Amino acid sequence: MSYFLGVDIGTSGTKTLLIDAEGAILAEATETYPLSHPKPLWSEQDPEHWWKATVKTIKAVVKKAKVKAADVKAIGLSGQMHGSVFLDKDDNVIRPALLWNDQRTSAECEEIEKLAGGRKKLIKMVANPAMTGFTAPKILWLRNNEPKNFARTKKILLPKDDVRRRLTGDYATDVSDASGTLLLDVTKRDWSKPLLKKLDLDPDLFPKCYESEDVTGTLTSAAAKQLGLTTDCMVVGGAGDCAANGIGTGVVKKGVLSTSVGTSGIMFVHSDEVQVDPDGRLHTFCHAVRDKWHMMGVTLTAGGALGWFVDTFCKELQTTSKGKVYETLNREAAAVPAGCEGLIFLPYMAGERTPHADPDARGCFVGLTLKHTRGHMVRAIMEGVTFAMRDSLEIIQDLDVPVRQVRVSGGGSKSELWRQIQADVFAKPAVTINAEQGPAFGVALLAAVGAGQYKNVTQACNATIKETSKTPVIAKNRKRYDEVFPVFQQLYRSLAKDFKAISALG
Repeated sequence: MSYFLGVDIGTSGTKTLLIDAEGAILAEATETYPLSHPKPLWSEQDPEHWWKATVKTIKAVVKKAKVKAADVKAIGLSGQMHGSVFLDKDDNVIRPALLWNDQRTSAECEEIEKLAGGRKKLIKMVANPAMTGFTAPKILWLRNNEPKNFARTKKILLPKDDVRRRLTGDYATDVSDASGTLLLDVTKRDWSKPLLKKLDLDPDLFPKCYESEDVTGTLTSAAAKQLGLTTDCMVVGGAGDCAANGIGTGVVKKGVLSTSVGTSGIMFVHSDEVQVDPDGRLHTFCHAVRDKWHMMGVTLTAGGALGWFVDTFCKELQTTSKGKVYETLNREAAAVPAGCEGLIFLPYMAGERTPHADPDARGCFVGLTLKHTRGHMVRAIMEGVTFAMRDSLEIIQDLDVPVRQVRVSGGGSKSELWRQIQADVFAKPAVTINAEQGPAFGVALLAAVGAGQYKNVTQACNATIKETSKTPVIAKNRKRYDEVFPVFQQLYRSLAKDFKAISALG
């Protein structure tokens, strides 16, 4: 028998699952860890947490599934994108990793565009503009603000690739995750030597790039012993969590778009060719499918906004509801009509990426009246996040990228109400599929392809991913949201200057 592991190193925790040769999920495990915010809009994490969670969850699923160590053939790695792990000459982590939702690098984004010769030339080189969440600005921030740490840096890895280093001893990444560094020539699928030269960054700082199903190494004897596996177990390139979710939801052909409502919100669409938004509002990255690409819009705070609301204002409910706080809130929100009777939520609690690229943007409720209840606020959060994601969908469709079907995943897809809101706001049925853990399942399939179980990624997806439900559009809700959406968009434009003034206040 052959089995394959998928490990997703996320922002709030690591999720690991084990699948068999037919793609059936045999066991799952999750281990959470903390996130640090040393200053407003800063976001950091200790890479040691990722490693400990990886070890714990792999051992847990292998034990739960009762499989032999020798039968676990390969591991696929997914992870939060854009994070920066700085290593010294002895592979010691120099400082906590700066994460994808860290917003400290506005000055460095301006510096990168200037050094590149302007925004248009930068987009021509790497298909994307400089954004605060990307890795390259973080590297320049280290050089500008912690020069001693930068001088010690001998290797820079993305989160999942630091876990790979500890599994195999190799420095490697995949093209989908590397696309999010802002340092990859997305068309050529390798590091952009011209941009590295302009930024005065040594190419040796970065690992070798692989396609997502390529084998990058096997477990070291130390890692195999710690995990209870064998040194024959392969590790494949894997993918950034967005591309991995694309594989895990079967978005490997034209016309299919996936949404993921997790900590952030993702709109992800497959492309057979390199398609670039000339205004740089959408990301164009390499897909985890060999020689294919994807376009993506990112809402930085999605499910994270609802989580903030629960943790901040629902402590008593968390006690009285006996662990069913979200069920209670969903019930209250479902009793509120579409549009929340004039209450609108802007979900920019960590700044925003698509389409505004504005680290100073802030979250807010607009239109509060004495009539509004907790249920109104919860539904407004769900609607506001979905409106922000519709911003991305509008750009995708304006670029004539076909979208015939929307597949929903992430924590938001588990809510019947939030699925309905997505269907109504996007004006397309919301389809769920049989694998709920998109990124982890996606990289498990990549591991299976790398080990020879399937001929290619498309074959693996066609064989294992099936539709399980479809939430149809409610016409009256769609009409209501079409009325509210332009107001939502105008609110950002009206408040953009105020957000900058508020940001300056600290």
